[in-house]
Amino acid sequence: MASKLSINLIDGFRPAVVIASGPDRPGVSAALFRVLAAHGSQLLDIEQSIFRGHLSLAALVGCPPHKIGRLRDDLVETLATYDCTVEIEFDDQAVPSRPYSSHAVVVLGNPVTAEHISQIGQVLADYGTNIDTYRGISDYPVTGVELKVSVRDPRPGGGIALRKALAELSTRIGVDIAIERAGLARRSKRLICFDCDSTLIRGEVIEMLAAHAGREQEVAEVTARAMRGEIDFEESLRERVATLRGLDSSVIDEVANNIVLTPGARTTIRTLKRMGYRTAVVSGGFIQVIQPLIDDLDIDFVRANTLEIVDGRLTGRVVGDIVGREAKARYLKEFAATSGLAMYQTVAVGDGANDIDMLSAAGLGIAFNAKKALQEVADASVNFPFLDEVLSILGIDRDDVDAASDAKEATDEGMTDEATADEHATSQELIHD
Repeated sequence: MASKLSINLIDGFRPAVVIASGPDRPGVSAALFRVLAAHGSQLLDIEQSIFRGHLSLAALVGCPPHKIGRLRDDLVETLATYDCTVEIEFDDQAVPSRPYSSHAVVVLGNPVTAEHISQIGQVLADYGTNIDTYRGISDYPVTGVELKVSVRDPRPGGGIALRKALAELSTRIGVDIAIERAGLARRSKRLICFDCDSTLIRGEVIEMLAAHAGREQEVAEVTARAMRGEIDFEESLRERVATLRGLDSSVIDEVANNIVLTPGARTTIRTLKRMGYRTAVVSGGFIQVIQPLIDDLDIDFVRANTLEIVDGRLTGRVVGDIVGREAKARYLKEFAATSGLAMYQTVAVGDGANDIDMLSAAGLGIAFNAKKALQEVADASVNFPFLDEVLSILGIDRDDVDAASDAKEATDEGMTDEATADEHATSQELIHD
């Protein structure tokens, strides 16, 4: 990572770039700067990177011209003991480190190929965008690469055309590509709100309940139309809930016990909470079914519909206002206000047309294996079945995720090693499907 040091050369000094390359070993940087110090060099800028155990350490220094030959010899001799090579070049056009990147581009795929990166790089170039840095952020369950870039017009809205072009490329080449503003705007996210059905969990709760009434297929067809935005969600919910009339309320516990988390969901929630995020779920499903899951995951906020139960049986109606499209956005704003956060500090994740308002209101809206209506308005789309891809889009790398998943932390937060293994096994199954 480059330090921001001013170019302020001592009179008579010339700027020179010193690059040391070799295996990453303790003492390399100490040896390099010991030699530079012995020759009275002035440090102007520095950057280091380590890739797969290979070190590249670059320094922009000010050096008296008559000492450069001896400096080169001493550096070569000293760093040879660390199996490092040294290059030195005068740089009379030296400038401070490049400006901070304006945007971050995250590429996720299984696999990510050189051809993918080539095509992404070409689109960036076509829109006058410079790639400043690359770094790997994930190697499972999918490969993740983060590019820090500088767009031609860094002002708000300046990257809209580029975002559209990358979205089109993403669909064409089959990898997920997300772009968002870098810097404080990205790092300040502190509240993330998830839809539940087909996002936090696999499947739709209403369809699981309808299966007990022998009307699962009928309800599934209505659900699909509502998620595509073809029919009004609230009216469709009333129609679907009506099919549950007369069911014994014991089906609620049965369905709740059979809920299956989306692969990566537990890891995602645990990692976010360890990193200081507040978490929320806003669901068009039913609170009686998902409450045990909410408690298990230690979710901070939840809103969902309430099934009416009379004399131990479902009436086929819901109690109170329906949690629909507008309500989801309203609750997200309420959670942000309660947490003392601005809306640009929020993230929303969903899959259906009834999530459009919520994702549009959030600082970052992520469509998760979503219908086309939602993908068209989302800031980023995830099209692999792993919820922890959301972490990569937020700039959280795999090392942070793994730190949140060690055995002691998992046990402390109520997750057994067996549960961890099950989640990873499910992820591997989906990778190979």
